[in-house]
Amino acid sequence: MSLPHAILTALLERPSSGLELTHRFDRSIGYFWSATHQQIYRELGRLERSGYIRALASEQPARGRKKEYEVLPAGREELAGWVSGREDPKPVRDPLLLRMRAAAVVGTDGLPDELRRHLALHERQLAAYTDIETRDFAPEGKAREASEADRLRHLVLRAGIDLERRWVEWLTEALHETSAAPAWPDGA
Repeated sequence: MSLPHAILTALLERPSSGLELTHRFDRSIGYFWSATHQQIYRELGRLERSGYIRALASEQPARGRKKEYEVLPAGREELAGWVSGREDPKPVRDPLLLRMRAAAVVGTDGLPDELRRHLALHERQLAAYTDIETRDFAPEGKAREASEADRLRHLVLRAGIDLERRWVEWLTEALHETSAAPAWPDGA
């Protein structure tokens, strides 16, 4: 149920066309809630049929123009209700963790290469997040007073930074552990 809420959030921040939304998902929202372009366009149609959003009037002819959407009061109410609701944490479903579990049964041949690849990916993501933090949020101790919205956005970003740091630490440890152990002797 979170994709419609991610879209409502993005549209409340700024009315956008479907194309603009997909770019925003690629650049920011997608860091913590990913969606394909097709999923976004399908969900825009559902939200419009549900009366949560509407296409803004345009002076351009209908054919070939980008439809820009805005959130209606019912959409704002839906989002506010979702924000104040309860939802249990979701269990982690990561194929790498399942591979590690399988390696305990069949051996670790090839696993260190995959761990190194994941480590590089998480290091790149961590660098991207810290670049965003440097660009978009004043360092602590600066005189700038952050708005509540900015503080909440920064908290989301800091959660991403902390998660990526933890992945980097864990993958480094996992590489050390798998490098120290033999892949498995024949016949094991």
